[in-house]
Amino acid sequence: MNAFKIFIIEDDPWYGEMLKYHLSLNEDYEVHLFKNGNACLKNLHLKPNVISIDYNLPDINGNELFKKIKSQDSSISVIVISGQKEIDIALSLLKNGIYDYILKDDNTKEILWNSILRIKENTNLKKEVEILKNQLGTKFDFEKTIIGQSDALKRSFVLIKNAVRTNINVSITGETGTGKEVVAKAIHYNSDRRKNAFVAINMAAIPKELVESELFGHEKGAFTGASSRKIGKFEEADEGTIFLDEIAELDTNMQVKILRAIQEREVTRVGGNKTIKFNARLVTATHKNLAEEVKKKNFRKDLFYRIIGLPIELPPLRERGSDILILAKHFLEKFSHENKMASPNLSLCAKEKLMKYNYPGNVRELKSVVDLACVMSNNEEITANDITFNTLLQDEPYMVTEKTMKEYNTEIINYFLKKHNNNVMLVADKLDIGKSTIYNMMKSGKVLNN
Repeated sequence: MNAFKIFIIEDDPWYGEMLKYHLSLNEDYEVHLFKNGNACLKNLHLKPNVISIDYNLPDINGNELFKKIKSQDSSISVIVISGQKEIDIALSLLKNGIYDYILKDDNTKEILWNSILRIKENTNLKKEVEILKNQLGTKFDFEKTIIGQSDALKRSFVLIKNAVRTNINVSITGETGTGKEVVAKAIHYNSDRRKNAFVAINMAAIPKELVESELFGHEKGAFTGASSRKIGKFEEADEGTIFLDEIAELDTNMQVKILRAIQEREVTRVGGNKTIKFNARLVTATHKNLAEEVKKKNFRKDLFYRIIGLPIELPPLRERGSDILILAKHFLEKFSHENKMASPNLSLCAKEKLMKYNYPGNVRELKSVVDLACVMSNNEEITANDITFNTLLQDEPYMVTEKTMKEYNTEIINYFLKKHNNNVMLVADKLDIGKSTIYNMMKSGKVLNN
């Protein structure tokens, strides 16, 4: 495993050695100390992952050094340490792309430690996602099916990668419309079973009296209307994957029968007495909390433990941030192409309106909204007036009415700043937002700066 390389540029020998010693306590780190900026620039061929810069260096100021580093290697994360408590300087540097701005005080070495740790974790996550994309790209076009760049979605990608390399059962949870079947297909078509059948069945869509016949098949004459033999879904999925969607909708009688089929890897057709062996991978999905269903005695505990395997929870669209606009653009272009029309642009107001909505129907609902907006637009630009949300099925309104999203965000940030004594870094970390956002709001007076 390659060492994680850190450069420290500090003209105060004692302070620099203190930071170097502290960071070197992590055996994964390779730490280099330089007394000036030019010495750092001459050693960029060593490919550091992180560079910590003292803002006031004797030969070059931190801002200029940052620009020269980025011009040579834009992938390096840069942290600036300064004794100046100037919001304008911090804001300018953060806008230009530094990772963190840290004040020199008694807590500097701990703050620097945590900041570098986050960079390392993000670097590892990016590598895992890239490896996953490279592995899956040759087998199944992930980009066209699972679209987005949010951290929440990337975490799901890592779990999908883990599912692909083994035959473990997979249980997918998530709200309606989050793409559970898409993920199930991605797992199958990137696994060793991809050359065999992917068989999907929605348990909520089958009448109760026909579930057994659909899953296990039936013999000719087994019941009125059974005019010929029928192969069941488990048998059909042999050597492939069977996807049982909305498995929580099964009644307890069928749960017992499915449990036995999964345990014994065999089924018996309705009206028959011959056992049929099968070897299918099991992937299940539900929008319900299965653990809660077990507590309510709606779902068998033994079946729960049998199917849970590797759990993958898909994030709702409202927690995926800018993925909303990435998906909207994808759906817009797809609809325009399918209908042989020019692809309109999304106006700024339209984007803001899309971002404010909560999407109880998730990705499926967003597609419907964008398709309708394409029809209602003038074919050149989609405006806010072209975007319509159907709120008839909602128990509560999801659109912000009495306050804007920005107003709610300001209240939340103010609350956390007050609670944590204006520790911007800590608040930014807890709320998972950029420090520049908080500094901007401080500068404009929207949030407190006691």
